[in-house]
Amino acid sequence: MALVNESEKTRTQSVFGLAAEMGHEQVVFCHDEPTGLRAIIAIHNTVLGPALGGTRMWPYASEEEALIDVLRLSRGMTYKAAISGLNLGGGKAVIIGDPDKLKNEAFMRRFGRFVDSLGGRYITAEDVNMKTRDMEYIHMETDYVTGIPQSMGGSGDPSPVTAYGVYMGMKAAAKFVFGTDSLANRKVAVQGVGQVGMYLVQHLVKEGATVFITDINQDKLQKVASETGAKVVAPDEIYDLDVDIYAPCALGATLNDDTIPRLKASIVAGGANNQLKDEHKHGYMLIDRGITYAPDFLINAGGLINVGAEYYGPYNSDKAHADAEKIYDTTLEILNMASEEGINTQEAAMKIAEHRIAAIGRIKLPY
Repeated sequence: MALVNESEKTRTQSVFGLAAEMGHEQVVFCHDEPTGLRAIIAIHNTVLGPALGGTRMWPYASEEEALIDVLRLSRGMTYKAAISGLNLGGGKAVIIGDPDKLKNEAFMRRFGRFVDSLGGRYITAEDVNMKTRDMEYIHMETDYVTGIPQSMGGSGDPSPVTAYGVYMGMKAAAKFVFGTDSLANRKVAVQGVGQVGMYLVQHLVKEGATVFITDINQDKLQKVASETGAKVVAPDEIYDLDVDIYAPCALGATLNDDTIPRLKASIVAGGANNQLKDEHKHGYMLIDRGITYAPDFLINAGGLINVGAEYYGPYNSDKAHADAEKIYDTTLEILNMASEEGINTQEAAMKIAEHRIAAIGRIKLPY
């Protein structure tokens, strides 16, 4: 019998420690040598229902970085579902590796087998570097997947509804700060023009906002710029622009010790997850700078609302958009609550979500 060395003990203890610290129910490590698949599925809380959350594929620098990302993302999904009134729990998956080199039918179907093995406790969907076609492959191996093509009875790409919810949250924040929710002639800096960022830019340009965009994908950046007239800036320049609104729509933790002092915006409202590197510290740092923050897990909940509608079915696009539009009123409620109670907006949103989970938890067990 092989002995576990001290470094392995430390690593195991740290995994359990991190999961316990964030309140996770289950963390699953998935490995398949023939396809090269390495994935982590994190189920945070299933009091309200099965954990639904997308799968993200990224070339993480380390396994630890991937673990921390999936733990934070899945925790955010719990709050996102709770504050949106959905009967869903929080879960997320990350796949480690370069999507351009590893993704193929066998790779995605093998991941689908891992999802299926959880018996419905986790339902997957699209996230960064995942496409509707990938969901089709996963669906070949499991029914616990959403975001499959509309031709197959699904809802397709959730990005348009996600972007619409972010747009509604941004307009609510504008109403709170400027006294009007009109974004005409407002200057908005959008960091990241993937699917969500692209659709958000379209909404903003249509309303008459002046939009600045940046992305590490130059082809995507130039395409969005040519189609919308948005102005391209360098990735690091985005924080220093003299704009009304900063909209982070790429990866998380862009609100931190280095970037917050550089912001000139009055509002932060974007589609990225986990925008605050430290929820408490950086939430209050924004307040000290006089910047209003629209909580990310609230205003980017449109995608979850969309795939949740697909999961519980029958899917109706108009209904999904109407439910995402409610993000406007909830955002205003939270911004006012935070102001009245003297707490940061992230904490106010979490407080409402936790109250709902606790209330439902008294009448039912986790899924």
